[in-house]
Amino acid sequence: MTDRWILRLVLAGLYLFAVAASADPPRPETPRFGYRILASYPHDPSAFTQGLIYVDGQLFEGTGHYYGQSSLRRVDLETGQIEQETRLSPRLFGEGITLWRNRLIQLTWREHLAIVYDRDSFARLETFRYEGEGWGLTHDARHWIMSDGTQVLRFLDPESHQVVRRLTVLDQGRPVRDLNELEYIQGEVWANLWKRDLIARIDPETGAVRSYLDLSGLAPDGLSREAVLNGIAYDAANGRLFVTGKYWPRLYQIEVVPR
Repeated sequence: MTDRWILRLVLAGLYLFAVAASADPPRPETPRFGYRILASYPHDPSAFTQGLIYVDGQLFEGTGHYYGQSSLRRVDLETGQIEQETRLSPRLFGEGITLWRNRLIQLTWREHLAIVYDRDSFARLETFRYEGEGWGLTHDARHWIMSDGTQVLRFLDPESHQVVRRLTVLDQGRPVRDLNELEYIQGEVWANLWKRDLIARIDPETGAVRSYLDLSGLAPDGLSREAVLNGIAYDAANGRLFVTGKYWPRLYQIEVVPR
């Protein structure tokens, strides 16, 4: 080998070394946590769960799936029995719910319509319209926070019902799509990821996914493909976390643990 070829090889090696040294270091994987089941409760296996909240000792659930089968319910946690229920119009497909100042708000999927109910009587008080699809709904005590199946969360003013902020959810700079049912827990937005056994824990200021809760293996055996994880409720008074899914026969109280 001539000196010229040796020099070329040395220079090429130095170039590759310089490129590798200047490249960004690999990013650490977003943390994932596991779970421990603390309790298991009956859940209506015909409920296509779209929204779930637990407030002041009461469990509320919004259901959807087929037009004509959507509902808003108050459910007894211990027995799974429906204590109170109102059905949506056959023209409406029910989605996420939240409680705001003794009023229950329920989204609809593609009808661009939200329904406001009296918490105690389930009387329909008003409706309002919004753009895009409605999926999940929660609040941070200042704004309603809404998902639409994309990577964007919308923050709505509770008085005007207008969008005041949009937040793109990212994991290491990559969009996290299919954000579904939402719950605001201790300064984070928790979001079910549609058709995945994951809950993303999102920084509401930056949109960054701080960590994931991996619920693989939680779903009961023998369920249909539509019976995906969907439903997060937090008992803030007692620090209890509940999760369930569409058509699941059980609702679980779980504890977050290192994976």
